[in-house]
Amino acid sequence: VQLQESGPGLVKPSQTLSLSCTVSGASMATLFYYWAWIRQPPGKGLEWMGVISYSGSTYYSPSLKSRTSIARDTSNNQVTLTLRSVTPEDTAVYYCAASKTLILGATTKDSYDYWGQGTQVTVSS
Repeated sequence: VQLQESGPGLVKPSQTLSLSCTVSGASMATLFYYWAWIRQPPGKGLEWMGVISYSGSTYYSPSLKSRTSIARDTSNNQVTLTLRSVTPEDTAVYYCAASKTLILGATTKDSYDYWGQGTQVTVSS
């Protein structure tokens, strides 16, 4: 299984950021995994944003819950992240990851079975 993040590299403040994580090598419909989004702002540590289960249940970081939505699109084998009302503080490399077990808040790579390469997002006018 491989994960590949994609989306706009540049977003203006107050806009909505939409990212996709494309899963290859297996059908999401057959994988009982938890699909997470994690980000890393420049010069800072990894920040867990949220996760969606194989059944569609979602869990979000309390600090981002009001602005974040994670969804699954099993027909296209994708997991999507929507982040509303972005500010320059949302500038980061965004990663998607997958795990067989649910670990809320996990940011270490060894907590996940699969980890994408990441996509840079810059919020600037």
